[in-house]
Amino acid sequence: MTDAETRLAHLETQVTFLEDTVSVLDNALADQQRQVMELSEQVRLLHRQLKEQGSRLDAFDAPEDQPPPHY
Repeated sequence: MTDAETRLAHLETQVTFLEDTVSVLDNALADQQRQVMELSEQVRLLHRQLKEQGSRLDAFDAPEDQPPPHY
């Protein structure tokens, strides 16, 4: 094998490893994006539930003209 052929084989090996690394990173990025989307949906649902709880608490205001129950 000549020096050029050796260098070419080495470069081809590096490209193969780089393609594998890019594939692994692409899969990891896709998984992270899916997780971010799921978490964003959970935060949105929790925010809506929190607002609903606040609305319920606001509607539960006790009448101010009645004395507290311990009187």
